Amino acid sequence: MRLARPLRLLYVQVVLAMVLGMTLGHFWPQAGALLKPLSDAFVGLVRMMIAPIVFCTIVSGITSLANGKAIGRTIIHSLALFYLLTAVALALGLVTAFVLRPGAGMHVDAHHLDSSIVAQYAKHAQEHGLVAFGLSVIPETMLGAFEKGEVLPVLLLSVLFGFSLNAYPRAGRPVLALIDGVAQMLFRILAMIMRLAPLGAFGAMAFTVGRFGIRSVGSLGMLMVSFYVACLLFVALVLAPLARLHGFALWRLLRYMREELLIVLATSSTEPVLPRLIAKLEALGCDKGVVGLVLPAGYSFNLDGTAIYLTLASLFIAQACDVPLSAPQIATMLAVMLLTSKGAAGVSGSGLVALVATLIAIPDLPVAGVALLVGIDRFMSEARALTSVISNACAVIFVSLWEGACDRARLAQMLRVAEPGRQDGANDAATDTAR
Repeated sequence: MRLARPLRLLYVQVVLAMVLGMTLGHFWPQAGALLKPLSDAFVGLVRMMIAPIVFCTIVSGITSLANGKAIGRTIIHSLALFYLLTAVALALGLVTAFVLRPGAGMHVDAHHLDSSIVAQYAKHAQEHGLVAFGLSVIPETMLGAFEKGEVLPVLLLSVLFGFSLNAYPRAGRPVLALIDGVAQMLFRILAMIMRLAPLGAFGAMAFTVGRFGIRSVGSLGMLMVSFYVACLLFVALVLAPLARLHGFALWRLLRYMREELLIVLATSSTEPVLPRLIAKLEALGCDKGVVGLVLPAGYSFNLDGTAIYLTLASLFIAQACDVPLSAPQIATMLAVMLLTSKGAAGVSGSGLVALVATLIAIPDLPVAGVALLVGIDRFMSEARALTSVISNACAVIFVSLWEGACDRARLAQMLRVAEPGRQDGANDAATDTAR
């Protein structure tokens, strides 16, 4: 029996799976809470593919750039953009907290909070400080870069490998041909894995609703509303005008990425869509070298959703625990957050880890206050992940345009193709690019 055409679209399948998962989790919470392995298995399968795909993409991209100055300029421009967007995100979270005051009137005594809940996050925060983060970029062995599946060690190895192939183009030609062939195979495997996305989305939503339930929001609902408002404002007031300034409409890009955004929403993680985003951004006309450098780096250095969360959550704790903060204290907090928002990248529960790392550096705020947020963190992680993945996709296009490495005509054409009912054309183009 052949499915109707709308039901054959991946994003439609994901939406239906999310609705079914939420329904199951709501009416049969115990059964829903047991379905987390479905989501974990899907994320694990995609994560398995990330390191080799990133390696092949970056090596192939660097050899196509074949210019050390262009590569260095791309990296500098990317990091400058990442820190600018992070600073704006931090400021926006701060303003939202001052205007909406989500923690006002709670009058929580920090001494009565269960600090043991925060212990596991404090341990990760100490292990992933700025120095440790820098050293973690260097893998113990070449194969070790692929062992843990972390992006930055693979990025470092890929850049070194790409420069080496550029230095010896004749000897490196067969190696590059092998890498390109492996990349085609990897994207083919990824296409098969992505058909399981609805199953992963079903398990994730059933677990979230079954395990936590809507009631767990309770009195912290104002914090969640404030956070979602801040994320929407960042997308609408920062990213959308920047996109328009660069000659494209953000809403068209979001529609083009709708399948990836739904998967991020369901799994609360940006990792499952990294390989697909690489293919889709290349299909938009962005140079594969720029995509390969900027997007993986953005996954560690451009966590704007986490940046908004840090300022908003910190001020929420201050307001809830009746801790007044002076202007110098707030300025110090923002400076610390510029570092902690990067240092906890790639850690499970990275938002809470980064928040604990921030509070440890600011003794005026009680670290135990993080215990207030643990119960609703899962409901906020979706917005963190969505904001960050949208920001990173925009950053790739921005940098590509700055470097003259984006085909504007193809960008406009592909975003027009992403009309409702025409998404198949965009997906076919992305698949062709990956091949």
